Amino acid sequence: MNNPAKGPVKERSRRGAAANCLARWAPALLIVIGVLFDLLTPPQYTGAPFLSAAPLVAAPLYGRRGTIVTALAAVAAAAGTNAYHRAVNSFESATKTATVLTVAVLALGINRIVRHSDQQLESARGIAEAAQRAVLPTPPARIGSDLLIAARYVAAQADARIGGDLYAVQDTPHGVRVIVGDVRGKGLEAVEAVAVVIGAFREAAEQEPTLEALAARLERALQREGARREGLDQFEGFTTAVLVEAIVTVPDGAELRIVNRGHPPPLLLYADGKAVEAAPEVPALPLGMGDLGVWPDRVDVWDFPAGATLLLFTDGVTEARDERGEFYDPQVRLNGRLFDGPDLLLEALSVDVARHTGGGTADDMALLAIRRCGRGEAGAGERAEPGPGAESAPGPDAGRRDEDSGGRGGHGA
Repeated sequence: MNNPAKGPVKERSRRGAAANCLARWAPALLIVIGVLFDLLTPPQYTGAPFLSAAPLVAAPLYGRRGTIVTALAAVAAAAGTNAYHRAVNSFESATKTATVLTVAVLALGINRIVRHSDQQLESARGIAEAAQRAVLPTPPARIGSDLLIAARYVAAQADARIGGDLYAVQDTPHGVRVIVGDVRGKGLEAVEAVAVVIGAFREAAEQEPTLEALAARLERALQREGARREGLDQFEGFTTAVLVEAIVTVPDGAELRIVNRGHPPPLLLYADGKAVEAAPEVPALPLGMGDLGVWPDRVDVWDFPAGATLLLFTDGVTEARDERGEFYDPQVRLNGRLFDGPDLLLEALSVDVARHTGGGTADDMALLAIRRCGRGEAGAGERAEPGPGAESAPGPDAGRRDEDSGGRGGHGA
């Protein structure tokens, strides 16, 4: 099966490689153009502007050695063309050579500044990546023999690595528990709140027997964080989140328990390509807004058939707009499409959102996909195919279980 993300990715790679190749050859082309201009025009015309531009273009593109070579070549070309013309006005010839030499020296200084800035940026990137691994570690690709997992953080800014979006996966005695959320605000305070939420989640996920109790623990953790902060965040800090508990009960039956606290509802993608929105029956306030009112959390229970994938995301996906101002609708865009694994699903989604917005997003995106292996499925690289007798894809609400339908109810165990 063809990967729908490969085409756009390869096309962008080809365009990027062509642009880089052209940029790398630009200094040499400028020197050649300058020399030809000097040789093919009358002596009163000069190619000095082209020769001066060559080391300036080389300064941000090349290392120190490449910039020095370009600068020397430009100065030598200026002196050589002057000798070829044997200009009567020696002062004008000397001025031309001195101009190219001066610009070449400036280019060497610019190159040094650029290399120093690149070193600082690389150090900052390393620190950001280390912080991301500490705050948002990559979840295991497989948990048990049934669940395949993939996660991705897509930053709105090219050099950013972490922000206010979060995800975490925890294998607990109560089932595989997941959180995907979005902290209000930006910057370091948002990252700090992310660390608080994930830390509280990892501890409570192991200890609390139900998702309702887990949500209550997170609520208290955010209230403590809000009381510690000063200013606006003390009163308005909150986190939208989806809590999921995946329980594989028997070889051909599994269920998902979901608590949604003001977050975009996840999607259930079935083995036949059908996409169903796992929306909550009863809307709830985001975490951290308990001062406005307290209502008991309601757990929505959904069937999780073999070959199905639960896709969770933050509002960077649903609030992405195209040039006409239309929002991205993941259910519409993904309905009817099949993916070879959760990694490829997230790759296709991120590429499709970028295509929808024309190349970028205004907000970060945290993406997480959980796939229940189909019968005979060996790993994430194979296509999910429902085996004989595997569950067929339900309609929009057919996969939801009511609490009175027997077994596990809508409010947990």
